[in-house]
Parts: sequence; C-alpha cells; structure tokens
Amino acid sequence: MPSPLWSYVTPGIPDELFENLPGIPMSQREIRLLLLCQLRLRSNSVFWDIGAGTGTIPVEAGLLCPQGHIVAIERDEEVATLIQRNCDRFGVKNVEIIEGSAPECLKNLKQMPDRVCIEGGRSIKEILAEVWRLLKPQGRIVATAANLENLYKISESFAELHARNIEVVQSAINRLETRGTSQSFVAVDPIFVLSGEKLE
Repeated sequence: MPSPLWSYVTPGIPDELFENLPGIPMSQREIRLLLLCQLRLRSNSVFWDIGAGTGTIPVEAGLLCPQGHIVAIERDEEVATLIQRNCDRFGVKNVEIIEGSAPECLKNLKQMPDRVCIEGGRSIKEILAEVWRLLKPQGRIVATAANLENLYKISESFAELHARNIEVVQSAINRLETRGTSQSFVAVDPIFVLSGEKLE
C-alpha cells in the first residue's frame, strides 16, 4: 500500500502528485531541489515565495520547516486557490497564501522574512529592492531567471544592494522519458538560480 502524501519528510516530491492547471507554472522536482538547497531553510524560517505558481515550493518548505511560517504570494485568485488545494493534499498547515501583486503587497505582510524565493515577476528590480528592505539581517534571497534580460537585472540589483556571498547556478537537467516505443533523454527547461545574503 503506498504511503500517504503527508508522509514525505525529504524534499523532491514527484511532480505528478501535485495538482496543476494548464498554463500555470510549476517548478519541476529537480529545479525545486536546487532552489530549496540554495535557500538553506531553518526549521523555524519565515519564508516568502513570491510568484508561487502551483505551490510546490511552499508545500515542500512547509514540510521541511514545521515550526516555520511560509508565505505564498500569487496575484491570480484561481492560482491562489490551487496552492491551497496542494497544501491540503499534503496536510501542510503552516502556509499563508497572499493574493496580491509584488512589490505592492509586501509592505502589508506581518512578519519580516529571513528567506525569500522570487520566481519571476514583471518588476523584478522593484521586487528585489522591497524584499531587501524588509529582509532580516543574515537573510537569504534566491531568484530565478529564465532569460538573459532577467539574469542581468537580478545580477545588477544584487550589486546595487551590496548582497554578499552571491552564487549563480545554471541548471542542465535531463529526464529519461518514453516516447512511443523508444526512450530518450529530454531536457528540463534550463534556468539560472541566483542567491545572495544580507549580512547587516
């Protein structure tokens, strides 16, 4: 008999166990593992996920940080409802879902974060500036860029904000998939993952 969904205690939940909707972004398992690794979460972290999409990262973070407070920020009402359904699927109770657009909605959040993940955003530089203002000392930001334009904007922002211990990783992941009668390796969309710390 398979284990219940809520029994997962390590990151890397299979993608197919999450509910998804057509056209809604989902961080695939291998990318999710990379992001969670770069976040360096603590059991009691206050963690914001901006542009939470399907809610895979808030779910995993909620399971990893049982004493933590996870905030999933998503501007679309239907997607926010999807995040709640995925939290319910895994019995995650420590995720607060905020329906709103960053950076405007960030100033109304009650707890300052020590970890933030930014998965896209139309105003990435403005979002980073506001997150940096609210981030606790010793906090970490992890941001993703799917194109060179956002890679440049995030890199420039980290330099302007005097972020420390900056790391940049580009994923190169292939999955074995069956297509028809043959098996072949299919690339997971490559993405840049940037991280930096606020020391003071």
